[in-house]
Amino acid sequence: MTKRKLKDHIINRDWCKGCGICVAFCPKNVLELDDQDKAQAVRKEDCVVCSLCEMRCPDLAIRVVAEEVEGQ
Repeated sequence: MTKRKLKDHIINRDWCKGCGICVAFCPKNVLELDDQDKAQAVRKEDCVVCSLCEMRCPDLAIRVVAEEVEGQ
């Protein structure tokens, strides 16, 4: 059985309009809006790689990069 493991969140700050949809959909509160109202991943270690942030972003500003690892 394989499992996805987070490598990185790539957030295009030029495309992010700070709507907060990604923050609202994240089940583990990984994302927050910074002082410029741009999305940022502040708790990457809590990410479960559900990719809801990437799927729900209306501006396509977030990409979740993951790798497949063998499950336990």
